[in-house]
Amino acid sequence: MKVTKFETWWVRRDQCLFDEKRQGGSAMPWDVVVLKLTCDDGTEGIATAMAARSGQVTEGYLQETAAPLVLGRDPHDREAIFYDFWNLDRHEAFYPVFLPGPVDVALWDICAKKAGLPLYKYIGGYRESLPVYASSLFYDDPKVYIDEALHYRSMGINCYKVHPSGPVEKDMEIHRKLREAVGDDMGLMSDPVGEYTLDEAIRVGRQLEKLNYIWFEEPFRDFELYKYQKLCQTLDIPIAATETTRGAHWGVAQSIAQNAADIVRADVSWKCGITGTLKIAHMADAFGLNCEIHTTTMNYMDLVNLHVSCAIRNCKYFEYFVPEDSFRFPMKGDLPIKDGRIYVPKEPGIGAELDWDLIKDNCVAYKVKTLDQDFIE
Repeated sequence: MKVTKFETWWVRRDQCLFDEKRQGGSAMPWDVVVLKLTCDDGTEGIATAMAARSGQVTEGYLQETAAPLVLGRDPHDREAIFYDFWNLDRHEAFYPVFLPGPVDVALWDICAKKAGLPLYKYIGGYRESLPVYASSLFYDDPKVYIDEALHYRSMGINCYKVHPSGPVEKDMEIHRKLREAVGDDMGLMSDPVGEYTLDEAIRVGRQLEKLNYIWFEEPFRDFELYKYQKLCQTLDIPIAATETTRGAHWGVAQSIAQNAADIVRADVSWKCGITGTLKIAHMADAFGLNCEIHTTTMNYMDLVNLHVSCAIRNCKYFEYFVPEDSFRFPMKGDLPIKDGRIYVPKEPGIGAELDWDLIKDNCVAYKVKTLDQDFIE
């Protein structure tokens, strides 16, 4: 069994999901590149790749660097392919953090389908569902966060993560007003996405402790290990970090070794696929830490996250990026959430369908490589 075809569809979403501050003056259409690997026996593996800033960059890396590495390989040799990707990365490829993951996911999808098993069972099942927390975008008005949290609670989702938009005084106002509005029986988290100084983070963390928030996430960039170490030593609230740490499990290991995280983060898009995410989760488990799986901002890949979460012990929640309409593209249907829990699909492989009519209608470029030839449309 070997991979004989490598196809990509660069699909235009043209819907910026960040505010002007985080756009930084450049285009941010949040496009998606769909990847399909086909084997000589006809088995297919499908994944979606992030292209928030540039579909051309994502497509180019996949076709020019990933395809030659994967074509002709046995999809069961995922571990060897994982390390081959890292060898290429050091020798002048320097992948964007979201590049190797989709290839690894497609390989796992092939093998789970071939085995006739849902992905989580193929990995090794631990559970079949998880509680959900709704995870916000950035808003200027505290009332928008409040209305959103109350809306999702009315749907049975009793946990909400706020991404406050800054500055710190406004963030603290949002934290306070949100707790006052939802009461003490709703779980809350805060993730300012790397905005604070150490002094500001300590101040905000103390407030979150008094307001009984569940965790405090990424107050600095993930490479600022000294600041994370000091923050973890100072605060009682758990500090969640490593969402954007590069180097897969090697990078996360540095945070754990320096006591610079109480909860680690990983996902199948930004941490080198299922293979990389499992390495991180199992390593964290050995140190008594949870690995809370982070949204990929693509519902199809978030279902892959769900499969991984249902195959490990040390993950408590499923991150549900809202509003869902912004993140469904290009998957068919909604995420399988009912009464505040999400249930893992039982079909072989990932167990979800993409909307191929939508993909073709919004396709900027289609490219295919085979063992014998290249084709561009």
